[in-house]
Amino acid sequence: MESTRAHTDRVYESELVQLRQRLLQMAGHVERALSRAVDALVRRDAELARNVISDDREVNRMEIEVDELCRRLLALRQPAASDLRLITTALKIVVDIERMGDLAVNLSQRVIELGDAPHLRPYVDLPKLADLALEQLKLALDAFVNADADRAEAALKKDDVVDAFYFRVLNETVAFMMEDTRHIRSGMSLMLVAKYLERFADHAMNVAEMVIYMVRGTDVRHPHSRAP
Repeated sequence: MESTRAHTDRVYESELVQLRQRLLQMAGHVERALSRAVDALVRRDAELARNVISDDREVNRMEIEVDELCRRLLALRQPAASDLRLITTALKIVVDIERMGDLAVNLSQRVIELGDAPHLRPYVDLPKLADLALEQLKLALDAFVNADADRAEAALKKDDVVDAFYFRVLNETVAFMMEDTRHIRSGMSLMLVAKYLERFADHAMNVAEMVIYMVRGTDVRHPHSRAP
């Protein structure tokens, strides 16, 4: 009986490790997708943008795998306490990661739309905005792997920096559009790109918030909506 229980425990632990690994693999795929999409934007490489769009099917496949693994663990293992929080956190995080992948696709679609339109000054700042968003995601994922709520809080604090840079890009783009109406079409596309990057960072913040819940059991989402 003891050996059977020990075997069951080892299998269960292996499944939890697998869950973490699958999530990280999916997140790594999304990180690469965003980096490639921004590279396609800077180089005006429509073929690379199309590859990013095509590769999103892999992200969707990974999301289904993580969902199925979580539901199997909930149904068969009946986890409690910290393990339950890990699994429910994974169910929420996987949604944010999948949406990040969608944003990389959206960005790639704007690259194709831009075609041979002239480069504007905001092209210089958009890769920097992408770097800030990716840095925020890396911090949140590190916090998840290490069950480190302090690191998750550090990821949350970066959101103000991302927002400030986002509004800077918007203001620059509007200024160029006002100076020369020929840039309006390109400027509108770049404003959408900036919004995608800002939303990407928002999803990274969601991941960080869920890590804090996983570690501390404290829900820090929507603080201004809570009853006093």
